[in-house]
Amino acid sequence: MTALGTQTVEILLVEDSEPDILLTEEAFAEARVANRLHVARDGEEALQFLRRQGKHAQAPRPDVILMDINMPRKNGLEVLEEIKGDPELRPIPVLILTTSQAEDDVRRSYSGHASGYVVKPVGFENFLQAIRAFEDFWLTFVRFPPRT
Repeated sequence: MTALGTQTVEILLVEDSEPDILLTEEAFAEARVANRLHVARDGEEALQFLRRQGKHAQAPRPDVILMDINMPRKNGLEVLEEIKGDPELRPIPVLILTTSQAEDDVRRSYSGHASGYVVKPVGFENFLQAIRAFEDFWLTFVRFPPRT
């Protein structure tokens, strides 16, 4: 059983690192749960996707967002603040997936109402294992808010 029964889980990955994007795509391609992974390569594009603007006018509402902190144009903490400040976007769970181990980043993420904070593991197998753990919990057991 998936988090949405038989529905496909819509995941928005907000990440500027091409190797991390490729690893995440590979991990989710092997997932047991039906999912569609969408990628925004910086914070500005993420907000356009979420607000269905420009080339993202037909974008689906994601069930969950995986977001890096360190990105060009608008960082993850700034995007998190905008998401949680918008009544339509606020219910979407946002998980921070970053290389930053800075206590201030962790504190600011949770103060900004992130649903979780994961430090990206080093190495392909460890990263793959982290994505699979995400899948096991978030895509199998968690019930997401209804899509709008």
